[in-house]
Amino acid sequence: MSSQPSTSRPEWVWALYDWANSAFAVTVMAGFFPIFFKRFWSDGVEVSVSTFWLGLGNSSASLLVFLFAPILGTLADMKRSHVRMLTAFALLGIVCTFGLSTIGKGQWPTAIVVYIIAILGFSGANIFYDALMPRVSPADQQHRLSALGFSMGYLGGGLLFLINVAMTLKPGWFGLADASEAVRWSFITVAAWWLLFMLPITRLKISTEADIEAGSENTEGTTTYKNAYQKPLKTLAKIRTNKNLWWFLIAYWFYIDGVATIIRMAVDFGLSIGLPSDSLIIALLIVQFVGFPATLMFGKIAKRYGAQLGLWIGLSTYVIATVCAAFMHSTTEFYALAVALGLVQGGVQALSRSIFSQLIPKENSGEYFGFLNMLGKSAAIVGPLLVGLVNLATGNPRIGLLSIISLFLIGMWFLRKVEDINNAPTSKPAES
Repeated sequence: MSSQPSTSRPEWVWALYDWANSAFAVTVMAGFFPIFFKRFWSDGVEVSVSTFWLGLGNSSASLLVFLFAPILGTLADMKRSHVRMLTAFALLGIVCTFGLSTIGKGQWPTAIVVYIIAILGFSGANIFYDALMPRVSPADQQHRLSALGFSMGYLGGGLLFLINVAMTLKPGWFGLADASEAVRWSFITVAAWWLLFMLPITRLKISTEADIEAGSENTEGTTTYKNAYQKPLKTLAKIRTNKNLWWFLIAYWFYIDGVATIIRMAVDFGLSIGLPSDSLIIALLIVQFVGFPATLMFGKIAKRYGAQLGLWIGLSTYVIATVCAAFMHSTTEFYALAVALGLVQGGVQALSRSIFSQLIPKENSGEYFGFLNMLGKSAAIVGPLLVGLVNLATGNPRIGLLSIISLFLIGMWFLRKVEDINNAPTSKPAES
C-alpha cells in the first residue's frame, strides 16, 4: 500500500492563497456588504429596490467574469504569466475592498460599482489561481491539492470572519465607536489579510518543464481576442458529443447558480424580513464552521454510496431549506437553516467537481476543467437578478426567495438524465 504523498512547498504556497482570498468571499460577499448596502449605503431606499440593485450588481459581476474569462485565460497562457496576472487582479480586488471602507452613507451607486469591480478582481485572480494547480502538482495529486485549498479557504475565511464578527458585536473591545465603524474596519482587515497571505504566491516560480507538462503553449503573436473564445467553443463542441457530460453540465449550470445566489443573497433576505443583522452574521459563522467537517462527511458518503447520491441529498436539502426559509420568522429558525446549508454547501461543490472528473477524458482534463471553471466562476448570473426582479414586482421578499427553487428544480431535472457514472459507459468526445 502506498503512503500518502507529502505536500510540497509550492503546493502549500498555492493552497495558502485560498486561505487569503476566502476572507473576501465570506466577510464581504456573503456577510457585511449586503448588510451595509441595505442599512447604510441604501439609507432611505425602499427595501425591495435595494434588493433589486444588490441582485443586479451580483448578476452583472458574474456576467462580466463569464464574458472575459476566456480572454484572461488565453492571455495568461500566451505569455505564461499566471502569477503576474493573479497578482494584478488580486490587487484590484484588494484596493476596491479597502475602498468600500471610504464610501459614505447613502452613496449606494458608488458602493455597488466598487463592489462589482472588487468581484471582478477576486474572480479574475481565481481564474489564474486554478490554472496554476497543474503547474505545482502532478496530475494524480490534483484532487488532493484541490481539497487542501478548499479546506484552507473554509478555515482561513472563517477565522477572520470570527474576528470581524467580534468587532461588530463588541466594538468597544477593539476601541471602535460603533458597529458601523467596525464594519468599515472589517473591510480594511479583509484587504490586509488578502494582501498578507497572497505574498507567497506572488513569488512562486514555475519551471518551463512544469508549464509544458500542464499544457501551456507560447502562442504569443498568433492569439487574438477572437481566437481566445475559440478554445471554449471547441471544448463545448466536444462536450455535446458526450450525452452524460452534456446533461451534467446543463444541470450544474442551473443548480450552482442557485447555490451561489443563496450565498450572496441570504443575508439580504434576512434583513428584508426584519431579522437582526447580528443574528444573520452569527448564522454565517455557523455555515462556515459546520461546512468544513460536513464536506469531509460527504466525501465518505460518496466513497461508500456514490457521488451522485450525495449530490442528490445536497440539492434536495437546498430545496427543502429554501421552502422553509420563505416561511420563517425567528432567528432560531435562521440558525437552523444555517446548520442545514452548512451541512451541504461544501458537499455539493466538492461532489460536482468529482463527478465531472469521472465524466471527462483524463488525457484532456485540463481543457475540460478550464471550461467547468468558466461556468463555476460565473455562477450567480440568473439567480440574484431573478430574486431582485421578483422582489421588485411583488414587494414580497419571501416570494423572491422562493424563485430560487426553480434553479434547483431545473438542475435536478437535467441531473436525472445523467446515467450512473459507476455503471454507465461514457463515450469519448470526438476530437476537434
